[in-house]
Amino acid sequence: MLSHNLRIFLDVADRQSITETANARYISQPAVSKAIQSLEKELNLKLFYRDKKNGMIPTDAGQKILLLARQMEDLENRIRQTAFRENHFIGGRLRVASVPVTTAVLLSKALRQYREKYPSVSVEIREGTPAAVKKMVEEHAVDFAVTYAPFGNLATEVLIEDEMVGLLPTDSPEETVDLKKDAGRLVLCRAGLETAMEKLPSRYKEDFARSLLVQDAQTVVRMVEEGNGVGLISRFTLSPIPHRLRICPVIPAIGTQIGLIACDLNDLTPVAGEFTRMIREISKNLL
Repeated sequence: MLSHNLRIFLDVADRQSITETANARYISQPAVSKAIQSLEKELNLKLFYRDKKNGMIPTDAGQKILLLARQMEDLENRIRQTAFRENHFIGGRLRVASVPVTTAVLLSKALRQYREKYPSVSVEIREGTPAAVKKMVEEHAVDFAVTYAPFGNLATEVLIEDEMVGLLPTDSPEETVDLKKDAGRLVLCRAGLETAMEKLPSRYKEDFARSLLVQDAQTVVRMVEEGNGVGLISRFTLSPIPHRLRICPVIPAIGTQIGLIACDLNDLTPVAGEFTRMIREISKNLL
C-alpha cells in the first residue's frame, strides 16, 4: 500500500501547490513540506522545483517517480476492489478524465445512474482539453477518459461519430463556412482547433493563425451572435447550448469522433468497467 509520504507527493503533483495540498488534507503547510523532504531524502532525489507561474513542478526524476506512484495507486485501488468483490460488494475509487462537453452531455447522465446503483464508490472527474485528457490517461492519473479524437496510441472505443459545423447569424446570406475563404473571421475554441489541425490538409493549417481562438464553446456561440465572425464547432459540442444561430455545412467537411480511451480497455477495474458500460448505453441515444 502507498506510504503517507507518497500520498502527499501525489497530491502536491496534482495540485502543484503545497498550500492547496495542506488545505485539502487539513494539515499544516510545514507538514506537507516535511513529507516531501522526507521522501526526497529517502530516495536521494530532488522531486520538485518551484516555478513562479506554475507552482510545484516535478523534476525529470520526479516525473518518473510520479508515473510509478500513480501505477502503485492504481494497483492499490484494484486490490481494494478485489476485496470488495469477494465480499459481494462494489466499492473503491473511480477516476475519470473528460473534456467539458462530454462531462455535461454524457457523463452527467451516466453518473446519476451510477451513483444511485453504487453509492459506495468514490468518483472523481477531471476535466481538460483533449490533449490534457489524453496525457492524464498516459500518466495513469485516471482509469479511463471520454474525449475527442485524436486518441493517439491509447486503446480506443469510438462512442459517437461527430462532425464540425459552421455557425452563421440568422440574417447571413451565406449557406456554408469555407475554411479557406473565411479563415480570417473564424471563431473557435481550443478543442475545435485541435480537431481541425488534426483532420485538415496542411494547406489549411497556416490560415488558422488568423482565426479568433476563445476559451469554450459557449463563447464561440456568443461571439457569433454578437457579429464577431462565423463559428466552427462540433455538432455534439453545440447540442446543449441554446442559441439563435444558423447551422451550416463546413467546406471542406471535417468528421471527428468521441470515444473511450485507456491504457487497456480490457483491463479496467470493476468499478470503471461498470461505468463504461453505462456510458456506452447512453451514447447510443445521442446524436
